[in-house]
Amino acid sequence: MLCPRACKVRRTETEGAGFCGLGTDPVVARAALHFWEEPCISGKRGSGAVFFTGCCLKCVFCQNYQISTERAVGKPVGVRELADIFDRLAEQGAHNLNLVSPTQFVPAVIEALKLRKSRIPVVYNSGGYESLETLKLLEGLIDIYLPDLKYADDPIALKYSGAPDYAERAKACVLEMARQTGPAQFDDDGMMTRGTIVRHLILPGNTRNSLAVLDWLGENLPDGVLVSLMAQYVPCGKAADYPEINRRITKREYQKVQEHLFRLNLDGFVQEMKSASRSFIPPFNLDGVSD
Repeated sequence: MLCPRACKVRRTETEGAGFCGLGTDPVVARAALHFWEEPCISGKRGSGAVFFTGCCLKCVFCQNYQISTERAVGKPVGVRELADIFDRLAEQGAHNLNLVSPTQFVPAVIEALKLRKSRIPVVYNSGGYESLETLKLLEGLIDIYLPDLKYADDPIALKYSGAPDYAERAKACVLEMARQTGPAQFDDDGMMTRGTIVRHLILPGNTRNSLAVLDWLGENLPDGVLVSLMAQYVPCGKAADYPEINRRITKREYQKVQEHLFRLNLDGFVQEMKSASRSFIPPFNLDGVSD
């Protein structure tokens, strides 16, 4: 019952028959300093990114397809070991702990956050497809929410992510995340210490969806919530099976969506088109996890 799939299946520590196919013990594919998030997240020393195996979405174009959908890499860790991973990242100088796709392991993550010694900000980095009840369990433990708002249109969400109720769920979650964190706060070095940044990835051939997402954000976001417009799309996963998205976005598509963002006067970040490169995808090699 942790995500909107509400599988209602029994999970053991190591096995599960639900949508994510995982048990209750966290499975981690990588835990290392990460330098390719928004500037106020990565900073100069990097974000302490913990990439969890599995996901409650099945995005056909996912850059992390190897771990999100195929679940090909990952080491099971206990709560105490996960807390130690968090502390090691802090000792390495990470500006924050960046929990990437942690939804399927939330109860264990909560316990590990309570056990950690470090007190650097905690980032909850997800595809935006969350249960409100699960988010409320996290209140007070998460300093920064970094959700996607991928779609304003449920048929597109079903086609590309297997989530027929994505738009309604994600919009409600964005508002709950914003309620929990309040307006963005920064330290003297410009690093975010609290707040919510809503990401939107421009998909090729889907600028209407992007404009609709931005319109909703412009009409509904509370003051102080930031928007990050992402141009990093490269065909990954099963994108080759969908010819209309089996390419990078064009300059025209990029400019059309960016100009709409500016017309709406949304505050935040705009990613450059040169970010659309596989070189920015980290290797999932159990770095920071394996003995």
